[in-house]
Amino acid sequence: MDTNDLDPDILALLQDTEASTTPSVDNSTTPIDPNFPEEDFDFGGDSSSEEGAAKVDLTVTQFKPITKFFNEEGHKVFDDPTYYKTALSGEGDIANRLHATLSKFLKTDNPQDRTVYRQQLYSIYYEFLKNLGPKLAQPSLPLPKKYLVRYGLVLPSLFTPEQKQLFSTVIEDNPSGEPVYYIDEWISNIAMGKMTLSATDEARPTRKNDGDVQRLMQLQSKAEGKKTTAENYLKQTVNKRGLLEAELKSRVDQICDHTELGGPFGSLGGPLRDDQKRLFNEVTDKMRELLKFDKEIVQNIRDYENANEENTSLKEKILAANANAGTSTADIVAEIETIRQMAKMTVGRKGNHFPIYSRDYYHCTPRGTGFRENVIDMMAWVESIDPGVFVRMHKNNANRIVPYVALIPTYGEMGFCWEPFDKYNKVSSRGRIAVPMYPKSLQIAVITACADLRWQVAKEKASVYWMEEGLTGMYYQWFDQQKLKGDVKDYFIRDYILWMTKESEGMMRLDKEVRSVFWRYVPFPQERKDMLKMRSLVYAELCQKDQNRAMSDGY
Repeated sequence: MDTNDLDPDILALLQDTEASTTPSVDNSTTPIDPNFPEEDFDFGGDSSSEEGAAKVDLTVTQFKPITKFFNEEGHKVFDDPTYYKTALSGEGDIANRLHATLSKFLKTDNPQDRTVYRQQLYSIYYEFLKNLGPKLAQPSLPLPKKYLVRYGLVLPSLFTPEQKQLFSTVIEDNPSGEPVYYIDEWISNIAMGKMTLSATDEARPTRKNDGDVQRLMQLQSKAEGKKTTAENYLKQTVNKRGLLEAELKSRVDQICDHTELGGPFGSLGGPLRDDQKRLFNEVTDKMRELLKFDKEIVQNIRDYENANEENTSLKEKILAANANAGTSTADIVAEIETIRQMAKMTVGRKGNHFPIYSRDYYHCTPRGTGFRENVIDMMAWVESIDPGVFVRMHKNNANRIVPYVALIPTYGEMGFCWEPFDKYNKVSSRGRIAVPMYPKSLQIAVITACADLRWQVAKEKASVYWMEEGLTGMYYQWFDQQKLKGDVKDYFIRDYILWMTKESEGMMRLDKEVRSVFWRYVPFPQERKDMLKMRSLVYAELCQKDQNRAMSDGY
């Protein structure tokens, strides 16, 4: 979706940034650092495992508030005069090519030559990442190599002093435990088997025993889904039992609370009152319900144990099959190629595809940069307005499953959904979305990613009836009636942005029919609905329709 086609209200949001204009991509003149290495280094020769992928927990209902966005003091890695050489050392001929092309790019003043070198750098940079990728799981990996992948930071002299200080205070680890990862962490998780490869339309390179491995991975994914589902249902049932037991104890205490007889009988307890006798039937019903919960708990434990045993067995078979199949370097290279495609999609056809961090192209505020804490905080804001954005229904249960989020170091403007969920485990697997780290508006980048996720989940749920049922069906019918041209999903994403940023505040920007579709299928929380109905008769009428549907059968 190109930003040139966006609604004026959305463009205004994108333009509300720290810098009022963006310098020309091809004609920028980055001053050469006087300390930029002139010699032809030989980067040949040989040369931290991050936290594992977060486990799905269906009992978690919201993001934990982010209380700390940056460290108080920064590190000194970017001040190291050997940073550049350390980042490129041990990567062979591709590092020499990256050095030579970057040197030419920084030294030339000819706009045409700069354009040529920029294009060459793009291809060379990702070839370099493919060479470096298999090493990202090594605990001893030098920090300059990690930051090169994480931020696209090849040369620290391309920072301003203020930017250098800002990036040095970014929090390294992931205390929130949310599945939001920088690219070095993403690739590391893939390399260590903590995450599966991202889905692609292209066939993967085949290896010996690849067919057996793929089949085992499909079975293991299903078993993992069964295990997670059983575990979370067990937690939910135990929690419900606890509430029921508390109510039961309260009723029994009421029955056992006898009024003193007084008179000649003193403090002796009297007979049961009528209200206490009426509690006997309620206690009996709760005892039956308690037995029902107990059966469910026993069944959930049995389901979990069976799924866990099956899962463990399949994991052992996969490890053995992979050992026979050889190294997984090809898979890591394939994932980096997928990340390259993700990077292109965040930028769009007409955007700035320069792969290396440069102060000429970075115009974000500290809180507007796609660092992990900022993105989690923005996702929490989205969820506060659209509580169902991360929810998938299964057997009438609303499962909140936050997707994996890849933080891509690009100058893109739009986030997007790569896949709504694992095709082999639709119940409890995470989807995958990508968010650019250096956008004009982080808010718009996160909203577009969430909008794309919402659309794809709804479309997969409706299956072949996606043009007739649910969110996608109702929106498509309006789209068709208006005889609009283009991608219906792009129109939905634009309207979702307006829904989140304008309509949620009572500023009516959507078509009446679209507003009705969003009101029902992308509902605001009740508190916000109550606030909006006081602002306009339009929202009051929509609230009345809610009440009418609630009173009717089949709502």
